[in-house]
Amino acid sequence: MKRMDVSEQRDAAMQPDATGQRGAFAKPSGAEEEQRAMLRRPFLGALDENAANVDRLLERSVDLIKRPFVVQKEKGIHACVYYTDGLARADEIETMLTSLLSFTDELLRERETLSAEELLERLLLNYSAREARTTEDGIEAILSGDALLLVDGTPAGLIVGTRGWQMRAISEPATEPVVRGPRDGFTENLRTNTAIVRRRIRDPNLRIDGMQIGTRSKTDVNIAYLKGVVKEGLVEEVKRRLERIRIDAVLESGYIEELIEDAPRTLFVTIQSTERPDKVAAAILEGRVAVFVDNTPFVLIMPTFFWQYMQASDDYYARYWVGSFFRIIRYISFVLSLTLTPVYVMLVSFHHEMIPTSLALTIASGRAVVPFPVLLEALLMEIAFELMREAGLRMPKPIGQAVSIVGSLIIGQAAVQAGLVSPFMVIIVAVTGIASFAIPSYAASFSIRLLRFPLLVAAGTLGLLGFAVVFFAFIIHALSLRSFGESYLAPASPFRPQDQKDIILRLPWWSVEQRPSFAQDERRQAEDTRPEPPTG
Repeated sequence: MKRMDVSEQRDAAMQPDATGQRGAFAKPSGAEEEQRAMLRRPFLGALDENAANVDRLLERSVDLIKRPFVVQKEKGIHACVYYTDGLARADEIETMLTSLLSFTDELLRERETLSAEELLERLLLNYSAREARTTEDGIEAILSGDALLLVDGTPAGLIVGTRGWQMRAISEPATEPVVRGPRDGFTENLRTNTAIVRRRIRDPNLRIDGMQIGTRSKTDVNIAYLKGVVKEGLVEEVKRRLERIRIDAVLESGYIEELIEDAPRTLFVTIQSTERPDKVAAAILEGRVAVFVDNTPFVLIMPTFFWQYMQASDDYYARYWVGSFFRIIRYISFVLSLTLTPVYVMLVSFHHEMIPTSLALTIASGRAVVPFPVLLEALLMEIAFELMREAGLRMPKPIGQAVSIVGSLIIGQAAVQAGLVSPFMVIIVAVTGIASFAIPSYAASFSIRLLRFPLLVAAGTLGLLGFAVVFFAFIIHALSLRSFGESYLAPASPFRPQDQKDIILRLPWWSVEQRPSFAQDERRQAEDTRPEPPTG
């Protein structure tokens, strides 16, 4: 029997079977079928039956609160409210119940029951409320932080907006700090994140569409784009890929990133993630789509191009020549991070004649007592560097900084004195590591570090031939990548002259008159906006 790889298994799990379900969700057990039937059951006018159905579904979780109360004692009208402790604001519920009990007597003088419309229009005017026709709607509202109100004789449930859980305050993103620019960053609250972007783009054409992903987590996902500017067909493609996801839970945007990217096996990052609202707003204004996922501060941007990972927010807030200079520094850092160690190993192992004589003698004297081949020495140093970096990252911040300092100074010096590594190798690996940290995107930096290892092995075993073969294989692979229909190396390949103003260099704003060529509305600003001194 042929064994399916990961992507084939994922696609097979998404294909519907004869029952209309998909993959692992195709054959529910008897208990699951009974639960689904209970969820689909509509709310009726009998409070006891409605409440019993909700109770059977929620059972006895200690954080799920049920509060029965009497609406009208003379006419025997009872009600109850359900909410989740910690997700709903108890004071808001108390105020809502007080308001409800204060005005029901007047409405019930000439009638025996209250309709859902009357409750919404006359008693719950000060609250964000809506009807819940089925038990599933009510259960979902309770678990999302809203309150579910059931009234005897009312053939519908009422969902009252009472969400109010504790959440992290807005702060500067730890992974993307800037010297000049906004200091706010996304949080784990979805609506807070979309509001931050809405503040930056006060355009009625900014659309935010919503959906839920995850059969058990029911994670809220929002898709943000600028109508009339976004690439034609991009929104539909993003929604199509999101709707194909069949998974029990989405706990972070990384789940979605892996399930919708064009090339799941590549080491290159083809979907950008960021914590910075200004970066998301800029991407939307360029015609891209942003995907917000609840419970995570990382927002996905698509399509993504390789050059974006060399761009920092500071580039656009400082003078253009300053931004261009530091962007060139980052490109140099990218080249050093990817090739410096492999080139050193290649030259020392196979091509001594390419090294100046004095430098070759210095390297040879340092390696005289090292017992390992240069390739093994480089691999040991690279792994040791990654080990120290990972240890410093995972430990508490004060301890992590101490571990990094101890590892880089004491262990490195001790390894040289013990003759395990050469001083020149320590310098090479240190410069390579520092260069990788200069790349603004952590995900792209990590991918580059991984790409360095096959390049290092090829250079250390086959010399210049192996280095050239693997290096050009990387380039060919990058040329073949796509991000939601766009070439990963665009606008360099295919070459688009009008899009070259923000790739290697950051030209001044007054010269960037157009958006990227894939946007529907390419005009960004009026022509001839270059500032000039006053005449006369």
